[in-house]
Amino acid sequence: MPGPAPKESSLRARRNKTATRATLVRDHHTTAPELPDRNDGWHSMTRKWWADVWASPMSPEWDESDQHNVYLLAMIYDDVWCAETPRERQQASAEYRQQRKDLGLTPFDRRRLEWQIEQTEEARDKGEKRRSTTDASRRSGKGDTRATLHAV
Repeated sequence: MPGPAPKESSLRARRNKTATRATLVRDHHTTAPELPDRNDGWHSMTRKWWADVWASPMSPEWDESDQHNVYLLAMIYDDVWCAETPRERQQASAEYRQQRKDLGLTPFDRRRLEWQIEQTEEARDKGEKRRSTTDASRRSGKGDTRATLHAV
């Protein structure tokens, strides 16, 4: 007895497509907004972090409402550097880790958002060279200590 006929592709409800999927370009020119005034000023590491975050390939994906989250994250990051006790530093670090994921600032979060940073030809060539060297050493047994193991 034949099974049910397959559904037409136009009738399938699920497409497995993510609205956030994007290929991010490394060389873009987003101007970093100024850090807001702060009574005690900003730690030098926070100012560097601010410049790095806005120079990252993720920043063009943020809209104006995300900018408030980046300000909040800058304050939390500054708290990490300005903490006076290890406990304060640990609490600020935990909050920083929690908040940064919505902005795609880690490789895992970019994968979750299905953001991929565009690879240059040079990066692709290095990757291919590394993979071919690794494959060759696996075939020859060099570099793999398992090749010297044998049953006793």
